[in-house]
Amino acid sequence: MKRILVPCDFSPPSIQAFKFAAEIALAGKGEVFLLHIVEVPVLHNSLLVPVKAYENRFLKELKGKANRNFVKMKDQVDKKVKAQLFVEQGTVAAVVNKFVNKKRIDVVIMGTHGTSGFREFSIGSNAEKIVRSSKVPVIAVKKAPRSASFKNIIFPTNVDTVQKQLADSLKALQSFFKAKLHVLFVNTPLNFTRNLVTEKHLNEFAKRYRMKNYTINIYSDISEEDGIINFSTRFKSRIIAMSTHGRKGFGHLLSGSIAEDVVNHVDCPIWTLTEKK
Repeated sequence: MKRILVPCDFSPPSIQAFKFAAEIALAGKGEVFLLHIVEVPVLHNSLLVPVKAYENRFLKELKGKANRNFVKMKDQVDKKVKAQLFVEQGTVAAVVNKFVNKKRIDVVIMGTHGTSGFREFSIGSNAEKIVRSSKVPVIAVKKAPRSASFKNIIFPTNVDTVQKQLADSLKALQSFFKAKLHVLFVNTPLNFTRNLVTEKHLNEFAKRYRMKNYTINIYSDISEEDGIINFSTRFKSRIIAMSTHGRKGFGHLLSGSIAEDVVNHVDCPIWTLTEKK
């Protein structure tokens, strides 16, 4: 995680995301790319020159304000952190994904508002689109814990759906934090499987992808989200790693409430990667 992108509107959640990104950059000798996106309102005018002049003046003012906010934010983190501010114009999801490709970003870190979960990312409803289409992992944070504190990664999964891309990214995350991986299957009344069968599948998954420093866990609860939340409370220093699938992305997970409930009830960072079909 050398090249870290933080979409930022300078709200408290995005400031927390920047602080967390700074911690990771410092630990991994990386750099932070702070991206402030301006969505200029469409102006209808038969005279193009006045409209263009207004847009230029408007953008100049916003860039000036963004730079002043950026200076204040940098004062809140270690001076050794390498950070740059970029101000781009366009729709949030499109600009973020273009920026990820252009700057070869390794991870996107976004702030989220307390109990509102993923629907209230600091850059608004575009977050779902970013997560769904992102080619790199996305981390959601409520507050800025010290990156060195992560000793446990909880990976709730149905191992039948795990792809190599996800497994490799998960191993890279584990290596970065030097953490123990806890592979978790939540057994529920509506999706019940025998422990003997589930344990066999989990062990086959770990062996197939050559996992190291891990535990296998089968946890019974009323629902998947309850199981993830309740199991995760065993660990004080943790990050939860979750995957989404194809086009549906978080739209599907949110409709089923799994990701939203997890984010709403835990304070630790949530790492996600969308698996492409």
